[in-house]
Order: sequence, then structure tokens, then C-alpha cells
Amino acid sequence: MMNRPVILAVDDEPTVLAAVARDLRREYGEDYRVLRAGSGEEALEVLRQLKLKSEPVALLVVDQRMPGMSGVAMLREAVELFPEARRVLLTAYADTEAAIQAINDVRLDFYLMKPWDPPEQHLYPVLTDLLDAWRAHYRPPFEGVRVVSHRWSADGHRVRDFLARNLLPYRWLDVEDDPEGGELLALVPDATKALPLVVFPDGSHLARPTNEEIAERTGLRTHADRETYDLLIVGAGPAGLAAAVYGASEGLRTLLVEREAPGGQAGMSSRIENYLGFPVGLSGGDLARRAVAQAKRFGAEIVTPREATAVRLEGDYPVVSLDDGTEIAAQALLIATGVSYRRLDVPGARELEGAGVFYGAAITEALAARDRDVFVVGGGNSAGQGAVYLARFARSVTVLVRGSSVEDTMSSYLIQQIEETPNACIRTDAEIVRVHGEATLEGLTVRDVASGTEEETPAAAVFIFIGAAPRTEWLGDVVARDGRGYILSGPALMRDGTRPEGWTAPRDPLWLETSVPGIFTAGDVRHRSIKRVASAVGEGSMAVQFIHTHLKGSVLAPRQTTPAAAG
Repeated sequence: MMNRPVILAVDDEPTVLAAVARDLRREYGEDYRVLRAGSGEEALEVLRQLKLKSEPVALLVVDQRMPGMSGVAMLREAVELFPEARRVLLTAYADTEAAIQAINDVRLDFYLMKPWDPPEQHLYPVLTDLLDAWRAHYRPPFEGVRVVSHRWSADGHRVRDFLARNLLPYRWLDVEDDPEGGELLALVPDATKALPLVVFPDGSHLARPTNEEIAERTGLRTHADRETYDLLIVGAGPAGLAAAVYGASEGLRTLLVEREAPGGQAGMSSRIENYLGFPVGLSGGDLARRAVAQAKRFGAEIVTPREATAVRLEGDYPVVSLDDGTEIAAQALLIATGVSYRRLDVPGARELEGAGVFYGAAITEALAARDRDVFVVGGGNSAGQGAVYLARFARSVTVLVRGSSVEDTMSSYLIQQIEETPNACIRTDAEIVRVHGEATLEGLTVRDVASGTEEETPAAAVFIFIGAAPRTEWLGDVVARDGRGYILSGPALMRDGTRPEGWTAPRDPLWLETSVPGIFTAGDVRHRSIKRVASAVGEGSMAVQFIHTHLKGSVLAPRQTTPAAAG
């Protein structure tokens, strides 16, 4: 809820200031916050803090005769901070000439002669009229996080992407084009030396913050409440979120750990059009938002950004180490870490990552690509969805595909949409061999795979969707994986009816269970999984049923978290 607009009273005489504030609160205190300042310098500092907090200022009631800084001088600087605020000067009879001059100098709205008793006759009618006029033209300020950065700043992209994917409302202010961005930088000393500047709703700010610092300031949960849970889920993509919903709703103490943001790779999708029950489609962010709310409603804890770095077994418990040094034990562990896009391995790509070279849809950069030429690399559905979305903003979108066709890798509805989009096209037999640019992307060298010829082309941005690799390095050799790193589970573990080596349970592995009893896997990280959102959701939901089966047959004693006392 927006804070009440501010009325600021300024006078160096304490008794007069108290009387002004008293009269203002009596008449306007229900709808406005009345603040006081004892000098022009103090008033300007109050206004600077209100500006950082993005709080509205409706009216300034300022005494003219103050030592050090006159009322007119103070209003002259206040206009730069709050140009829409109404301005009233309190004057003595001898100050009339200065007040009249101030009408032109600081666009003074009114001047009042002291004393103004009774206020019902000499004060309130004037101020009420001014406040009504301010209300009529007032536009509520944005109340979320504000990010000031350069258009193609890699750190700026990281911050915006983190905020967007964690469903935190923010406003991006281009330091070169947006006047408000320049105003915020002027209020924060030395901010230009460490962009991006992130200003939070309470007026606090951080220069070039880490994702974890942003998470802590914005109220995201970054640490688990307990050391032991019934169900620990690593990865908050569609599979992990579905498991959290079903696990928590069925009474399991559930913790979900995510290293970036809920939604996973699917959360970066601009539009999912073939998900059951949404005939007009929905964005990946919207799907993630709904799932997070549902999981939290049932009592699941979600910790982000927090990365799992290792797993080990302590008796029958899987114990997961996190990047903050803590360890979490659980009766059952579900690995749903999904996959990440492969990096473009050509000269210049790594240096310009986040500064024109992006992985995934990078929806946060779509507006920055307005009226520019951009490229999408990849032939799958994610690439097609990204191209259709970017075409709403960019001057042109070219999809580069190394193969000779996309019919076997991209859904027909997406191919048709691209063909019907005037400023989008698919170019087959094409691959990027070099990325050009100093501080930001400037162009690409594209090779024709069939002929071998190369050409340079200008480019403002390139979005990469070139296959994926599973996030399983942190598992070490604890669970069995295939040659590409995907986790083996269920029937894939059995060899001629023989259970996997080291298997300790008196039963065969359950369908989504790994080579370790009590450790399960679901979603894209699983060996031979179907890479679709609906499949991941289904596997995450089914995993909870198998986890219940495991828990019923493996009633574990309470885990000792501290050494027993000596007898």
C-alpha cells in the first residue's frame, strides 16, 4: 500500500514550526503525512531521502526568513527533486516583494502572510485548493525496486534477470536516457563508479550487489529453518515445484532449494502455448508464480538463491551441502536440477556474455532490443518461442539453425508463427563462428554450413538456445549417471534383473529412484526424460508417491544433530 503523500513544513522558529505542523495535522493528517524541518538544509535532506524511497510529496509550506538558506533558495532546489509538489511561502509584510518575485523564480503557487489565524479562514481554503489540484495531476510512483545501469551492462543484465525470474517487481532506468536514473545517481555519492545501482523501496541502496544481497534485501528466504526435513528437493523447475506442492500438501516437511530462481529453464520462456488447460498459453514466469504460491500455501519452504554443492550419505539419510556452508539432511531427496544451455564456444562470446550475448529467452532484454536487429541461435521450441516474443520489439529477428531444417526439432505451430511474422525468419545451414564488439555486442560472423562462406552482419543482441547439459557435477559418484551426466533411475538401473551395485533396500529401485535408496530424480535431469513442461510436472508429482512408498518401508530413527553427552 502506498504511503500517504507528504506535506513538509519548514521554519527555523520551533514554536512557529510546531504551530504550523499542528494546524496541518488537524486538517490533513488523515490523508497526508505531515513532516517538519527546522532549516532549509534539513528540509532538502528530508526531500532527498523521500526521493530515494520514491515517496510522494504533495505540498511544501516554507518560511522565507531563515538563516543560512532562505525559503526561496530552498524551494529553488526542492523544485529539482519534486517539481510537481505545490509550493507555499510563509512571509512577513516586509517580504512581499520577495514572494512576488518567487512566483516566477520557483513557480510559487501561493504566499501567506503570518499570522494566519484563524486557519479555517486564512489557511485551509488555500491549501485545500492546492492539494486538490495536486491530486488531480498526481501519478502514483513506482513502489518496487529500481535498477540504474547502462543498456548493455553485463552486471545490469544479471541483476534485472534475477529480479524478473524471482518475480520481484522492478523498474529499469537507463543511465544514459532516463532522467530519473540521473536523478537517483545524483542522490547517491560515487554510485556511477559501481553500476548497476539498485534502490530498494525503503530508500536503501546497493551498488553492484550480488544476487544473494538482493535476495536478503527483498525478503527472499536464503536460509533453511531446520537442519532436517522429510523431503528435500534440489531444483525449482516445473518438476521440483510440482513435487513441493504434492509433498507439502500431503504432510511432508518439505524444503525446496534453488540456485537461481523458481521456474528453472521453463521460467525463462516468454510463452508456453501447448500446456494443458491454458488455451491462450501462459508465460514461464506466470507458471512459476502460480506454482510458488501454491507450494507456499501448503507450507513448503523455498530457499533461493542457494546452490547445492555436494551430497553424501549419513546412515540412511542423504545430506546435502549448500554453498553457504550449511548442511541439510532429509529422509528423502529429490534431484530436479534440470539442464542449462550450452555456452557458445566461439571467439568473443564469453567476453560479451550479458552485454549482448544472452542464454535463454532473456525476456528482460526485449525492450532494450527495440528497433534493433537481433539473432536467435537454436532450432528447438525454446528458440522459437523466444523469436516470436522478441519480434514484438526488435526491428528484425533471425533464427540461425545449423541443420538444414527445423521440422524435426520445433513444433509446427511455432514454425508457422515465425513464418507469419513479417520481421522474423529462420535461416538454416548457418552457424556463428565469431562475436564482435568491445564493451557490447556489435556484430557476428556467420558461416554458411553448406558452402563454407562467411559473412559479417551487425547485431544488437544474440540469444542462445543450443542444446543443454544436466546440472549434476555436484553429485560426484554418489548416484549413477549415464555418459552425458543424466541421472539413471528405476528400470534403467537394472541389468538382467540385477539391482545396481551397492543397493541396500530389500526391493527393486522404484521408477524415479536413483541407485541410492531414498534419492529420487525427476524432470529434464533424468536419463531419457521427455523434455516438456507437462512431463516434468507429471514426474515431480509422481515422485512424491514413490517417496511415500520408500518412507513407509524405511522408518528412520531421529537424526542425531549433536553428539550424545558422555555418561
